[in-house]
Amino acid sequence: MRFPFGPYFAFAAFGIFWGTWGAALPALRDAAALTDAQLGGALLCVGAGALPAMLFTGRAVDRFGVRITGVFLVALAASGILLAWQARDVFSVVIGMLLVGATSGASDVAANALAALGEARSRRRVITLGHAVFSSFVVVSSLGVGALRAAGHSALIVFAVAGVLIAAAGVAILVRSDGRPVTATPVSPIGLGDLRLAWPFIIVGLVGALGFAAENAHQSWGAIFLEDELLAGVGIASLAPATFAAAAALARFAAGASNRIPDRALLIGGAAVASAGTLVVAVAPSILVALAGLALSAIGTSVLFPTLLSTSLRGVPDDRRGRATSTIGTTAYLGFVFGPVYVGALAGWVGLRGAMVGVALLTAVFAVVAPLIGRLVARSRSASIAR
Repeated sequence: MRFPFGPYFAFAAFGIFWGTWGAALPALRDAAALTDAQLGGALLCVGAGALPAMLFTGRAVDRFGVRITGVFLVALAASGILLAWQARDVFSVVIGMLLVGATSGASDVAANALAALGEARSRRRVITLGHAVFSSFVVVSSLGVGALRAAGHSALIVFAVAGVLIAAAGVAILVRSDGRPVTATPVSPIGLGDLRLAWPFIIVGLVGALGFAAENAHQSWGAIFLEDELLAGVGIASLAPATFAAAAALARFAAGASNRIPDRALLIGGAAVASAGTLVVAVAPSILVALAGLALSAIGTSVLFPTLLSTSLRGVPDDRRGRATSTIGTTAYLGFVFGPVYVGALAGWVGLRGAMVGVALLTAVFAVVAPLIGRLVARSRSASIAR
C-alpha cells in the first residue's frame, strides 16, 4: 500500500459525512416538510440500504483491491449532495436515504478492509486509530455544520461543502493507494458461497453487535435521557452526544497508539468500563454525573468493535480479508440498527433508567463471550489457508 495514510483519510471522510448527517438532519426534515414520524420511518431506509451493500462489498474489495474504497467514498459524497438537492417530499427522502445507506455501508466495510491491510503490514492498531479519527471528525464536522447553519446556509450548501472534502479524500485514496487487486480470479462472497468459512465470522459479528448496540443506544438516547430524566434544556442536552463522541475519540487514540495493552484486556476491560459507566448514567442524580457516566461508557464501548475486528482479521489471507470484514461488519451492523430500538422497547416497560441497566447488560455479556471466540476464528483461519 503506497499510501500509508489511506485508512485515516477514509475514516476522516466517513466521520465528516456522519457528523454532517447528524447536525444537518433537522434541515433535511424541514426542507422536505416531514413530520417526526415520517422522518423516523425514512431513517430505517438507511439500514435497509446499508446491509445488502455491506454484504457484497467484501467481494469487490477482494476482487479489485483496497483502492476501491475511494470509489465508494466519492459515491457517498454524491449521495449526500443528491439527497439534500432532491429532498422535497417523503418519497424523494426515502430514495435518497436508501442510496445513502448503500454507499455508507460500502464505505464502512471498505474503510475497515483498508485499515486491516494497513494493520497487517505495519503491525500497529490501524483499525483502532482509524475509528479514533472517525470519532474526531464526527465532532469537528458537527461543529462546522452548526456554524454553517447558524450563518443561514441550507442543507444543500452544507452537504456540498462536506461532499467536496469527502470526495477529495476518496480521490486521494483511489490515486495513491496500491491499485493492484489481491487476487486475479473471480471470487464468491464468503457470506454466501462458503458457510463453513463464514460462520465463525458471523459469530464474531454477533458479538460485535452487542458493542455496537450499546454504543448507538447512548448516542441516540443520551440527549433524551438528559431532557426527560434530568430536565436539561435543549442546549445542555446536546452535550450528551458531543461528550460521548469526544471521549470515544480520545480512548481510541490512546488504545491505538500502543500495542502494549493486550487485546483480551481491551475487550474485557472495555466492556466492564462500559457497563460501569452505563450504570452511572442509570442512577445519575444530576446532569454532571450523567455526562461523566456517558464519558465512561464511551471510553469502554469505543474500543470494543475495533479490537474485536482487529483480532479476528489478524492472519486472515489477503484474498479473503475483504469478505471476512464484510461478514463481520454486516452482522455487527444489526446491533447498530437495533440498539436504539432495544432501548425504546425497554423504556416503555421499565422506564429510561431501567433501559440503561439493560444496555449495561449488553456490554456485560460482551465481556463474557468476546474472549471465547478466539478458537473459532483460529479454526477459520486454518481452513482459509488450507483452501
